[in-house]
Amino acid sequence: MRALFSAICCLFLVSIGANAQNSPDCRTAIPVCADAPILSTTDGSGDIDDFDPDVITQSGCLEKGSVSSANIENNTSWYVFRAGTDGQIGFDIEALPVSGTILTSELDFALYGPFDQTTGQNFCTIIGDGSAQPIRCNYEVNDTGFTGIGVNPIDGRLGAPFVKGSQNTYDEWLDVTAGEIYYLFINNYNTNFDGDAEPFALTFTGTSVDADQNTALDCTLRDEFLGLDIIACEGDPDIVLSALNSPAGPDIANVTWTLDRDDDGTIDEVLAAGPAETEFTVTSPNSGRYFVSIETTLATIITDDILITFYGVPELDEVRVIDDLVNSDQTDPYNIEIVPLGDGDYEYAINGGEFQDDPQFFDVPPGENTVIINDKNGCGITEALPFLVVGYPKFFTPNGDGVHDSWNVLGIETLTAPSVYIFDRYGKLLKQLDTGSVWDGTFNGRELPSSDYWFRLDYDRDDTGVVVARSVRRHFSLVR
Repeated sequence: MRALFSAICCLFLVSIGANAQNSPDCRTAIPVCADAPILSTTDGSGDIDDFDPDVITQSGCLEKGSVSSANIENNTSWYVFRAGTDGQIGFDIEALPVSGTILTSELDFALYGPFDQTTGQNFCTIIGDGSAQPIRCNYEVNDTGFTGIGVNPIDGRLGAPFVKGSQNTYDEWLDVTAGEIYYLFINNYNTNFDGDAEPFALTFTGTSVDADQNTALDCTLRDEFLGLDIIACEGDPDIVLSALNSPAGPDIANVTWTLDRDDDGTIDEVLAAGPAETEFTVTSPNSGRYFVSIETTLATIITDDILITFYGVPELDEVRVIDDLVNSDQTDPYNIEIVPLGDGDYEYAINGGEFQDDPQFFDVPPGENTVIINDKNGCGITEALPFLVVGYPKFFTPNGDGVHDSWNVLGIETLTAPSVYIFDRYGKLLKQLDTGSVWDGTFNGRELPSSDYWFRLDYDRDDTGVVVARSVRRHFSLVR
């Protein structure tokens, strides 16, 4: 018969972080609707990577600009829209002249989705690191001043799947389902050198828009003018919240920004107030729900709020032992639970295996193991952190047959200054074991009866230079 074992863990850890790529501009994408053309500019300057430069250098759709050392972003704008009905959606992006006559911009786009807002997924992270690929995109030479999805209104050319060199600046119509979220990235590659903003018009098209432009896209999303809730990483670039994207437009008389740090319904601080406070900058790691109240020149009040959560690099707090025979496929279960510091969205892998969301692992082998913790928000991943599983027999049979005749803690020699104290059910000390010693089931030379006995294991753990006293108490059975 094989002995059943429980487990005791001591661990030694060092964590390292990875820079996050969760598309800073994407996080504050402007919510748009289909009820009127949107006039805007490509106002980025290529100084922030919206895409992981180690991953997306040449995706077959998006390309680097004309400066060979430039990243993939140059003079960009981000928009987000939500389908209001099932149907067909397209859009026209029209480059507008500068100073009334000169048309200098070369607009391209990439469309990402569909996303389900109810999942709580960090869409801008999976866009930024390449996990989510564009479903429509185009960077062909634009000789009509138009690009988009559907039909080019200048030459009537129907959109087709993107083929480099086709000189078709339009992609296929998009079939949407009500509630789906899409992110639209608009880029200007023609002015990589000067970084000047240039105007364009965005107009939605398609059979859904033709049927009712007020319902084709969910216009209530525009009321969330601060954008969808943001998950960011500690050390990320600042997040700029803007009241200028509100339905008030330029008709602003006064703006007040407030903060509920714990998102518990209590306003903790008035951050800024005044007619000129049309923007507020959130710096890492100031998590909380941010509110804005806008008083218009018509004495109406427009409000919105957004939850911004900053996560840090994951850290390992401890490895807990769980005695769970039900979930074990073996007779010697070593079942553990990984306990991280923080409340990020983590996944875990032990001993080089696959990642899983569940922090519990069953049938972990005794001895030294490793765990890796990854933050699925893109806020970092640990190195392989070693932890030690030390086992003890759940029972022993001191009957002289040479099998399980003695009891001791397995792996005790790997611990620092270990001592094992064995007690009966009434708390009487029967035996003290040190490294290398065992118990034969006797007390003062007298055989003790079959029963449950208890032990306490004391040992020290050297944790980054700080010695932490550890004590473990468990019970086992003597069987005669």
